[in-house]
Amino acid sequence: MNYIDIFLEALSAEHGRSEKTLTSYESDLRLADGAIPGGLMDATSTAIQEYLSTLPDKASSIARKASALRGFYKFLMLEKIIKTNPTSNLELPKSGRALPKFLSIEEIELLISSAGDIKNSIRLRAMIELLYASGLRVSELCELPMTAILGDKLLIHGKGAKERLVPMHDAAIHALNKWLDARGNIESKYVFPSRSQNGHITRDGFFKILKKCAVLSGIDPDRVSPHVLRHSFASHLLAGGANLRAIQTMLGHEDISTTQIYTHVMPEKLCETIENHHPLAKK
Repeated sequence: MNYIDIFLEALSAEHGRSEKTLTSYESDLRLADGAIPGGLMDATSTAIQEYLSTLPDKASSIARKASALRGFYKFLMLEKIIKTNPTSNLELPKSGRALPKFLSIEEIELLISSAGDIKNSIRLRAMIELLYASGLRVSELCELPMTAILGDKLLIHGKGAKERLVPMHDAAIHALNKWLDARGNIESKYVFPSRSQNGHITRDGFFKILKKCAVLSGIDPDRVSPHVLRHSFASHLLAGGANLRAIQTMLGHEDISTTQIYTHVMPEKLCETIENHHPLAKK
């Protein structure tokens, strides 16, 4: 019985993992299954540790492969297929997480204003406004269905098929409504339809238009991407005093530790917050 296939089917059916995640997990697990003597079903903690130690010295890559192994063995434990989890005490190299890159508020305003000089400018402006107003992932933006629009909020189906409500401010609502008027009664379920195979604007298509917009704004295009706008959304909210848990919810992060990376971006602002609001700060 191929337990790797069963595990992947469970990930898809029960947890709604994306095709990209499933492909990555399958690749990592089959690689380990072929490299570890006796395969994954007979692997000991020592054998797994030795396998990971032979991988190229890139902490993030090792951590990803270890994550796939942990998930696999956790599944086997839950299904009572194995009695001992060989990954329970794995030791991994610590990886230094790169700080998120973001634009200043002035640069965001420049980017939005320069969208008016691009073909399909109404659509582009709406997309930039939504990214910056709601912190959407680029895939969530490009695949946004018409049914997601709920007045001044968006109902987003994020990673793991999890839903979240994200608010929009007045400027984003205005830009979106202007685009919907220009879009007209196109027979498409997507807010941003196109003639692509998927029926909506592609990530690559939006990425290229955004780079062109950056050039027109006088901003280095290497500093601009959809993900940078998502980072800018979170960083500017935090700098403005927003609650970290609220930012976590709006970004769709499963773990607060993922959101906490933004606390390293503006240490001066955080120190100021503590000085102004901590009950013992002025004593």
